[in-house]
Amino acid sequence: MANPSTSEAIEALAAEIGESVYIDIAKWHLYLNDAHLHTVLAERLFSLVSGGASIQEDDVLKIVQSIPVKVGGGKHEIPLLDLLPMQCQVSLMDTLEEFQRNL
Repeated sequence: MANPSTSEAIEALAAEIGESVYIDIAKWHLYLNDAHLHTVLAERLFSLVSGGASIQEDDVLKIVQSIPVKVGGGKHEIPLLDLLPMQCQVSLMDTLEEFQRNL
């Protein structure tokens, strides 16, 4: 079982990601909390944030790329990275860096 403080930190990170990062589909902005993608992303990114070392954009992008988003009722999967506009990639990095500073 996860450490309660770790679980709380992941939930806090997920909340921040979910409110600041969205996917863009046909110019519709669907925030990650509404798409139920914020928690899985936070869980995978937490080790980078909590590690103490400087967060590397390439490492973050690899993780975002590895998260499949099912579309068309599950008929297709698209990597999350392909759905994030550049502005949201920058916002994600800013969110992670600020979260790490506040840990």
